[in-house]
Amino acid sequence: MQDETLGLTFREVMTGGFAMGETDPATGMAKGAAVGTDLALHATVLINDLDRFLAEPDHPGGLAGSIDFAPFSGTCTGSTGVFNLFNPSGQPDLKLMVYELGFSHGGTDYYLAGQKEVRNDPVFDMWKQTTTLYTTLHAGNDKSGTVVGAGVLSLGVMDLIRMLGTVHATNADSPTQAAAAIARFGQFFLGQLWDSYGGHLPHAG
Repeated sequence: MQDETLGLTFREVMTGGFAMGETDPATGMAKGAAVGTDLALHATVLINDLDRFLAEPDHPGGLAGSIDFAPFSGTCTGSTGVFNLFNPSGQPDLKLMVYELGFSHGGTDYYLAGQKEVRNDPVFDMWKQTTTLYTTLHAGNDKSGTVVGAGVLSLGVMDLIRMLGTVHATNADSPTQAAAAIARFGQFFLGQLWDSYGGHLPHAG
């Protein structure tokens, strides 16, 4: 039997103002915040093949999870999802962190499509960029469907700390191999941020 491939997984929760009937994330966030309709994305990132993930330009992974949204009467469990880390955007100074999750509610299919925009420019706030998800909700099974809602989700400091505690390797042969896999992922993540921000990253001390 062929050995299973070394992978990685972690969980992330992002929450923010969200409104149905809006197509612009900033407008949807403001409207959602005003009327108290927050949307929470409970995402489990699945990297089944760490070597492939690190090697391919779009750094592909899968996404599972659910959303909590009061207008949808609570929790909706996702059926399929996409994750890309530092995906090239076609613009030389912009990389995207992509989170997408399909689900159904009341017999209707929806597709939540979000992206974090990491720009190669010291004017922009690195923390805000890597923790802010601009999100649109589409009718149907993919993001080609009509936009029926929008908002902006974010990851707070405590959410980030909790997320770091969920990172673990899958199919590792030993604790040493698992630790090495997590270290490789961490070095890649920090390296990509360095590529975007260069010497503008904050220094300790």
